[in-house]
Amino acid sequence: MTMNRPDARNAMTQALAREMAGALDELNDDATLRVGVLTGAGGNFCSGMDLKAFLRGELPRIEGRGFGALTQKPPLKPLIPAVEGYALAGGFEMALACDLIVASRTANFGLPEAKRGQAATAGGLIRLPRRIPYHVAMQYILTGDMLPAGSAAQFGLVNVLTESGEALNATFALAEKIQANGSLAVMAAKRVVAEPGDWPQAEMFERQAVYTHHVFESEDAREGAKAFVEKRLPVWKGC
Repeated sequence: MTMNRPDARNAMTQALAREMAGALDELNDDATLRVGVLTGAGGNFCSGMDLKAFLRGELPRIEGRGFGALTQKPPLKPLIPAVEGYALAGGFEMALACDLIVASRTANFGLPEAKRGQAATAGGLIRLPRRIPYHVAMQYILTGDMLPAGSAAQFGLVNVLTESGEALNATFALAEKIQANGSLAVMAAKRVVAEPGDWPQAEMFERQAVYTHHVFESEDAREGAKAFVEKRLPVWKGC
């Protein structure tokens, strides 16, 4: 998926958000698709909300799905952003809604909403303090300063740091490693990892079983074990 408004640094509009919704639905619904890759055209990821459209009364959100049709309802399958240039405001929040992050050394992240008299309500205020140290997150939230990709990698926010222009290739390489695994197992693992923050400790294993029990009963589980014993690559069926 490529956000393609390079002249506006891929700033999000309502029309682009609707296109994103369709693409994310395709990722979820097409059984042949295992991993999503999200990037921006023209050397930038996404500079956030299109402020000219905002002044006309337009918000780049989809009801129930959030900014860019992503931040409130990420897809069931893994989604990896390939970040070049700027990932700012809602663009950064879209990256935070993904499962891994790949970025070039020249990329910059940021939540500049405070500088514009606004708030990062598409997940930035919630997710960023959970991904990097609290006081570091507060610094970038309250000042609106840029967070260079190199620093983000040191804080553990970026999984793979590349040279300029190589983020997309590195993202595809990472996606290939994921898609080689059993799709049922990957989707179940994603849901369990993403949700336990809200689970009471006494209920954690029961809630986990809701997403993982069917994995062990699947044909893929037997195929994975059989392939290991037979020393061959597994042939996944997704069931």
